[in-house]
Amino acid sequence: MYEFLEIERPLPHVLLVRFNRPEVLNAVNTKMGGEILDVFSRINNGIDKETQCVVITGAGEKSFCVGGDLKERNGMTEEQWQSQRYVIKNYNMAIERCPVPVICAVNGYALGGGSEMILRSDFAYAADDASFGFPEIKRGFMPGSGGTQRFSRVAGAPLALEYILTGDRFSAEQALAWGMINKVLPKTEVLSATLEVAERIAGNPEQAVRIAKQVIKSGLQTDIERGLVLEMLGHQRLTSAADRMEGIAAFVEKRDANWKKD
Repeated sequence: MYEFLEIERPLPHVLLVRFNRPEVLNAVNTKMGGEILDVFSRINNGIDKETQCVVITGAGEKSFCVGGDLKERNGMTEEQWQSQRYVIKNYNMAIERCPVPVICAVNGYALGGGSEMILRSDFAYAADDASFGFPEIKRGFMPGSGGTQRFSRVAGAPLALEYILTGDRFSAEQALAWGMINKVLPKTEVLSATLEVAERIAGNPEQAVRIAKQVIKSGLQTDIERGLVLEMLGHQRLTSAADRMEGIAAFVEKRDANWKKD
């Protein structure tokens, strides 16, 4: 039970997290940040054993998320600001460390921390009228939740410098061309398409999905030789898994696999 998040389980093993502050374009205040931290901490710490894929979206028709709530921040003391940053840093890290796939269904504005949320996720689908950007520079600061580093790695340094230093917005088609999102869809189809791919992921063996995600993410942080070692170790770990043997048997016997669920 959360005040600023709506939580649903629309499909087996799929958790839908909806930011629920549409009156302020789903800006994240301190309480909402703590709720996001709680959701992902429950997954990361094994309390939530049901979830095998997370979908994040925004309530309302206009916005996915526009980042931090600047009205709440107005007039904060340094101590209050640091306290809020602690919450923000920890929910960012909790999402980053989430062992199951995290997918964003971008239904509108994705600005500041909203764009950083997408970059932090595993991949995203977006509405054709979605709008992206990093407007922090226009308010006297800069992205502080991974935007400078992740956007430059996805889109390249020249584009990151242009859009972070100007604070200009960019379109869903631009985000697609630059590799920030995977697919552009009509607004009415974004969530259903995202849930459909989440269902297909959650229908695969849990251990294989988790290890494959970990190997890809960790491998991107090192050189190809070390990345191949990580792949070999992940592959070896799955070799003796019951799901691998079940998957091969199901293929040979032309039936659906009966995956083991922890």
